[in-house]
Amino acid sequence: MSERLNYNHIAPAGAKALGGVYGYVMQSGLPATLVTLAYLRVSQINNCAYCLDMHTRDLLKGGVKVEKLALLQAWAEAGDLFDERERAALAWAETVTRVAETNVPDEAYQAARKVFSERELVDLTIAISLMNAYNRMSISFRNTPQAALDKAA
Repeated sequence: MSERLNYNHIAPAGAKALGGVYGYVMQSGLPATLVTLAYLRVSQINNCAYCLDMHTRDLLKGGVKVEKLALLQAWAEAGDLFDERERAALAWAETVTRVAETNVPDEAYQAARKVFSERELVDLTIAISLMNAYNRMSISFRNTPQAALDKAA
């Protein structure tokens, strides 16, 4: 797979705008690990190799155990490996990412609201939306994952 074009160079103002949203999410008060787990789950659903590679590396650098990352796709069956807020964030990430299929049902909203304040839920939804946008950019223009670049070197 080779890169089709570098959208960061072609539309730097657009890339900067996405970066501004990323900056907002990172200062929102949501734990960085929780947000990055949601980013990774969204990227799994969307099959974005570039983002899967990046967020896996970020989580490993942040001290998340490889066993937890290995079970992220099956988080609902992983018992207490994921805490209550992580499970709620992952469930919300899945239903929001699959909005065309799920229509984000009331039950999903109510479950998320039991765990997150209104502000946290809005910020989490912004994060999920951002990752869906980044996934679509990376997949559409064929960003090369770092692992593939490392192998080629």
